[in-house]
Amino acid sequence: MPEIVAVCTSPNKGQRKKNVGKSLLIKDRGLENDAHAGFAHRQVSLLAEESIAKMTAQGLDVGPGDFAENLTTRGIDLVNLPVGTRLQAGPEAVLRVTQIGKECHDRCAIYYQAGDCVMPREGIFTEVLRDGNIEVGDKLELKTSYRFGVITASDKGAVGKREDTSGPAVQSLLLPWGDVTETAIVPDEQATLAAKTRELLSSGVDAIFTTGGTGLSPRDVTPEATLEVIDREVPGIAEAIRRETAAATPKAMLSRGVAGISGSTLIVNLPGSPKAVAECLAVIAPVLDHALETVTGRGGECAR
Repeated sequence: MPEIVAVCTSPNKGQRKKNVGKSLLIKDRGLENDAHAGFAHRQVSLLAEESIAKMTAQGLDVGPGDFAENLTTRGIDLVNLPVGTRLQAGPEAVLRVTQIGKECHDRCAIYYQAGDCVMPREGIFTEVLRDGNIEVGDKLELKTSYRFGVITASDKGAVGKREDTSGPAVQSLLLPWGDVTETAIVPDEQATLAAKTRELLSSGVDAIFTTGGTGLSPRDVTPEATLEVIDREVPGIAEAIRRETAAATPKAMLSRGVAGISGSTLIVNLPGSPKAVAECLAVIAPVLDHALETVTGRGGECAR
């Protein structure tokens, strides 16, 4: 089973990284207390123990951290992972591969000793999509990536009189599971909403999240449009969202949002504000992996 064999940080750039045993992976930043954290798309570096072994075979006394990697791994072919691959690091954190190898402008001490260094060829770089504690012995597993569609229901947004902030919020929050490949802003009209949903379904997305149009106004018709399109309801999702969010915001019980399945695509109605979107997605986050695996039949199809 692929695993983490060292968690390495350094307080300053240019210093050898030391195995600290455990740390915190911080979203959009990297390892806590590491000098290289926050470096654009190269937030966390990984190198395989098997790659380091190639250098020890040349007689070098090197180990985890000597190549400035943050995470030393075992049992996973890092260098052949496609850019965009998602990795489950420990029980919580999610990483996304952003770069394979690097160009070394300045030769390191290891290169001058051996005339070679594996990090430029076999090290990889990732960004942190979800926070989580990480420690030696944790699993590092390939995570299935999904394609999502997001539809914003807004009369004003559809004609450019209001900036859509809830749609982008959905996109950002879904990153640990996959990428939003289809987006749309449409008016609060049932026929238009249903037609746009069918259009996104035909594009082959694995799930569609709508935002807006779930309240009591006469123009709030997103649930009706969704019911027109789905084959089966998944009532537990909408029930859980209302139950959990109403505990903090009583008005949440007035939401009429629904969830269901059309073919092999999950569809979930969310409210129309970024704050409400975040609260609702937090409710279903613990079951979203299982829901997507089940509805798409892709459980175990990692990094596709």
